[in-house]
Amino acid sequence: MNRRKFIGRTALLAGGLLFPAISKAGAAKKQRYKVAVIDLMILKRQKLSAFPLAKELGADGLEVDMGGLGDRETFDSQLGDGEMRKQFLAKARELNVEICSLAMTGFYAQSFAERPTYQRMIRDCFDAMKAMDVKIAFLPLGIKGDLVKYPELRPAIVERLKVVAMMAAKAGVIVGIETALDAAGEVALLNEIGSKHIQVYFNFSNPLKAGRDLHQELRILGKKRICQIHCTDEDGVWLQNNTRLDLKKVKQTLDSMGWKGWLVIERSRDAKEPTNVKKNFTANTAYVKSVFQE
Repeated sequence: MNRRKFIGRTALLAGGLLFPAISKAGAAKKQRYKVAVIDLMILKRQKLSAFPLAKELGADGLEVDMGGLGDRETFDSQLGDGEMRKQFLAKARELNVEICSLAMTGFYAQSFAERPTYQRMIRDCFDAMKAMDVKIAFLPLGIKGDLVKYPELRPAIVERLKVVAMMAAKAGVIVGIETALDAAGEVALLNEIGSKHIQVYFNFSNPLKAGRDLHQELRILGKKRICQIHCTDEDGVWLQNNTRLDLKKVKQTLDSMGWKGWLVIERSRDAKEPTNVKKNFTANTAYVKSVFQE
């Protein structure tokens, strides 16, 4: 074999060895739907070890929580520490696990409408997002965020969300809110706020629990109002065994809407082993990927 042929065949062989890895990485980036888990729900809230666990579970990404609130003025968060942020980002790059969003779940047990230091909390989250190049934040409106039960708090919530919208616009990020309203009610709320920086973080379990048509709710909101999705139902059975949440039909609906983005698995844990993180989330992640990814 002459020198030219030898070099040519060697190059082809090397390319063949590298191609599967490159193709796999490229395919993940091109997926219309990406699948993530939540550090809080895999029992790794703000822990570096959440990244290798997310990788082991088969997830493409991780939703990182900002930490608890309690009676503090702001979140109990490590993400304000530049060195900790570097470690999180380095681990994410090393394992190719994207940080899809930061979650302010501390508000679940609080009242967004009434906390006096809400702007500081939001600012701390946005500062971390900017430093970590994360574009979406999750904001549940809290124990008094149900505007059907607490209509008197609507003006305060709208006014505060307008402030958050201005802060988000300045930071170049989007805040996805979770409410107890139906889709038409959420459209009206978003119109009242009047900013593309406040959108809906949709949760499949909410319309299902309320007896509403999940697919109709998605279509009413449309692709431009939904920034991210919690791909979940209440605990009890895995997603693949859930008879009221047909993910194949959900995919058809989202496809027809032209929506694309992150599907973040939250619950849907087996009732017999609710604390078996690896078993529950590996099963759910594998099933979601089998439905939504090529």
